[in-house]
Amino acid sequence: MEKTVVTIIGRINVGKSTLFNRIIKKKIAIVESEPGVTRDRIYAECEWKGKQFTLIDTGGIDSIKKEEIHKKINTQTELAIEEADLILLLVDIKEGINTDDFKIAKTIRDKNKPSILVANKGDVKGSELKLYEFYELGLGDPFIISAEHGLNVDNLLDRIVSFVSEKKVNPEKEEKDTIKVSILGKQNVGKSSILNYILGEDRIIVSEYPGTTRDAIEVTFKRNSLKLIFTDTAGLRDKAKPKEDIEYYSTLRTFKAVSNSDIVLLILDSTQGVSVQDKKIASYIQKEKKACIIILNKFDLIKDEVDKNLLIKETKYELSFIKNSPIMLTSALTGYNIGKIIFEIKEVAFQYSKKISTPILNNFLKKTIYENPPKFIEGNSLKISYATQIGIRPPKFLLFVNNPKLMYTSYYNYLENKIHQAFGFEGSPVIINLIKKDKKR
Repeated sequence: MEKTVVTIIGRINVGKSTLFNRIIKKKIAIVESEPGVTRDRIYAECEWKGKQFTLIDTGGIDSIKKEEIHKKINTQTELAIEEADLILLLVDIKEGINTDDFKIAKTIRDKNKPSILVANKGDVKGSELKLYEFYELGLGDPFIISAEHGLNVDNLLDRIVSFVSEKKVNPEKEEKDTIKVSILGKQNVGKSSILNYILGEDRIIVSEYPGTTRDAIEVTFKRNSLKLIFTDTAGLRDKAKPKEDIEYYSTLRTFKAVSNSDIVLLILDSTQGVSVQDKKIASYIQKEKKACIIILNKFDLIKDEVDKNLLIKETKYELSFIKNSPIMLTSALTGYNIGKIIFEIKEVAFQYSKKISTPILNNFLKKTIYENPPKFIEGNSLKISYATQIGIRPPKFLLFVNNPKLMYTSYYNYLENKIHQAFGFEGSPVIINLIKKDKKR
């Protein structure tokens, strides 16, 4: 059964993300004093007193600003209202009621959606004197809270779960069958456009302004038995930002998203080639031992066939340290090759989860060592007696050796390359660990 969807909406800077973070007990949505920090819909799974629901945080509505980005934020909020089973309209007691509050309340009434009018910043002295204004919205009694200090939030959760169906949520998480995919890249390379094309809707706000996505946005994609959880991340800039800056927190969310992923889609701009920043991002993916698919987007802008071939060769060379990663050429504008991304994700996920039987692995190892035995170091050489695969996601191998200190970098790389050649593992890193063989074995 699907969970009840609860959506927090309201005008800019009334504390929606603060309430969202308070309820889920994590700092997922970025909270800053700057109005309009949240731009996309952000989802989280919640549980209170044994009842589960999905909570959505939305960008602040502003009917005065006419810029394209604000129009799209308002559209995102309208879509969130459509999805909602229960709406929390958050208003600001301190500032009182304004035109946007009336417009939002009218939309809720027109949609005939269940709602709770939540009056935030109730810790401000004398705030109860302004409460009478909010009855004009026609949504019943205001529920006073302070999202920042947690005042009355537990009671609000009691109200929320009273709307949640008693139907038991299917506990099967399909965790092992779910593929977690994060989308990484510099600003304005088309990350959100690619995801929107895959999803078939404008789920993520797209604008010509770099840095439109500020939070790491999580979206579930299902097709038949396939379940993917995409995380669209904020674009990473070249320069490090100070810790109090919004982009600093966005970057932290991005790195956390990578850590939680199985596969990373590294999006590059075909018209720019591989930059220093692209290499830094790729190095982080490698450090985290994540499977990777390299996507050269905006490929429709490369007209010359010679340039196309050169671009692919250059990308392979510049990112050769991400071993065996497939390279895809796409255009989010025209849709070129976007449909093949899902197929490639499935293939790389299979490789990332592949297990090699111990007899096959040891036959391979014997042949590999025979073709190129380890060299002598100070009168001694590495002897590999036995190997077994001890993990997947990523594939992890354990070699039983006479002395782990005798392993040298070039031979490690040789074994790693041979494993890729023999068993594929396309797009996936492999980890080789060494352990000293017990002499009794």
